[in-house]
Amino acid sequence: MSSLIAEAAILAAFGPLDWVVLGLYLLLMLGIGVGAMLKERKEKTEEFFLGGRKMPTWALAISIVGSSLSAATFIGAPDRAYSGNLTYLILNVGGFIAVFIVGFLFVPKLYRAGTVTIYGYLATRFGEGARTAVSITFLVGRMLASGSRLMLAAIPLCLLIFGLQQPTFAQMAAAILIVGFVGTFYTCFGGIKTVIWVDTIQFALVVGAVVLSIVLLLNKIPLSLPEIFSLLGDEPLQDGTNKLTVLDTTLDVNRPFTIWAALTGALFVGVASLGVDQDLAQRFMVAKSPTKGAISVIASQFVSVTVVSMFMFVGLLLFIFYQRPDIMGAAAPTGYAPPGLNEAAYQQFLLMELPPVVSGLAIAGLFAVAQGSMDSAVNAMAGSLVADIYMPWKKARGQEFSEKKSVEAPRYAVAAIGLVMTLFGVFCAMIYDPKEKAFLDFALGMLNFAFSGMLAVFCTALFTRRGNSRSVVLALITGFAITLLTQDFLMKPITRALLGTETRLAFTYAMPIATIAAFIVCVSGRPRRPVPTA
Repeated sequence: MSSLIAEAAILAAFGPLDWVVLGLYLLLMLGIGVGAMLKERKEKTEEFFLGGRKMPTWALAISIVGSSLSAATFIGAPDRAYSGNLTYLILNVGGFIAVFIVGFLFVPKLYRAGTVTIYGYLATRFGEGARTAVSITFLVGRMLASGSRLMLAAIPLCLLIFGLQQPTFAQMAAAILIVGFVGTFYTCFGGIKTVIWVDTIQFALVVGAVVLSIVLLLNKIPLSLPEIFSLLGDEPLQDGTNKLTVLDTTLDVNRPFTIWAALTGALFVGVASLGVDQDLAQRFMVAKSPTKGAISVIASQFVSVTVVSMFMFVGLLLFIFYQRPDIMGAAAPTGYAPPGLNEAAYQQFLLMELPPVVSGLAIAGLFAVAQGSMDSAVNAMAGSLVADIYMPWKKARGQEFSEKKSVEAPRYAVAAIGLVMTLFGVFCAMIYDPKEKAFLDFALGMLNFAFSGMLAVFCTALFTRRGNSRSVVLALITGFAITLLTQDFLMKPITRALLGTETRLAFTYAMPIATIAAFIVCVSGRPRRPVPTA
């Protein structure tokens, strides 16, 4: 066993050209930060977070996709298709409906509010207490979720560089610190404009990595493309479907990837992600107009579906490559055991099969995924911290927000948020146990706990004349509580006690239930001030 691990470590070690490729990528990111520092050093708060509202629509659409991608997409989407079928893609039906709802109903009002963040609109609607409550909910949820993702991104990163063995804490900490430092550096000096342009570069790397993987796999598999699809369509799965099945009309609420889950859970999550999460919503806030902001949101869904479909196609090809030696023949992989259906197949393929330089590009792509999620989150959190908490606090104390502080505050906030997020990622690596993920699951799902209440608050603000600061806080609490009750560790004993049998609910259905309950609570509050008609 030790010899196999040693062999894997040797195979995994980067060659000189791979390190050159990765080094050039990191230097490019640092160079962008230095360039932004020299060019944009005097930007004030609104310019730093809104970029003068001059960003092109196509770049905003790509940036939305770049920020929403994660290591879970880079590694998880191929593995989902490798072990199962394509039903995961059906959730995009809800996503397509969501982008039109956000584009036509959310973007115009939030954009025209003229605030630095979308939460500023809530201050005009419900008062400063509501804005502060929602901002704090966002900050806590986003910190836990993004910090955890930063740690999880370090796992495949370390495995691809150091080998198939479980990475050590030192290896993971080093990867987290590098990603955290570089991401914070260029975000600190460039603001949202730098984040968006860097996202486009990182998106190109990610797409390049998946395209290279597809080309390499098609070259290795001794079948034509029509023959590949015919083979996959005839490959039966245990549930009676095949590898190419996309549509699942099952009414079972335990199954997360059905058309019904897409039309409920995926729809609600999509609206929340794009419409009430400052991390992604900040993109349409920096567009040239509300119309262009709406177009960027809608276009992002088309780009996202294309990219995720490419990753899942990689998973289907990996199934043939590893699980059908009768088809591969002499081209079947040798020298190591093929991954099982519950193992990280794409990770192993990247580790064992990519030639020099290409493997360097793949690792750069994984770095890009990690940084693309981090830089956007850091900028969004810093914007909310400064515009929704710090500046109102200064105003409430009768203190002016000087021009000097309006220049310095955004960068200090980005540096502080980036440092805390990086250290939280290291903390997660310290306590990480592959066999016990309770804390990480909670941290990763924290933003979903927050989304339901936040979405209910925004729906109340945008589409009714009801609600006040108190009902906003109660709605946030209700959303969190209902989401918590739908988790397996609580729902199973509760249903066993009430119904005599254990019942679970797929995660895609928790969001609609919690959001509706929170909305009812929020609209129950009587408005305490005239409601703006804008």
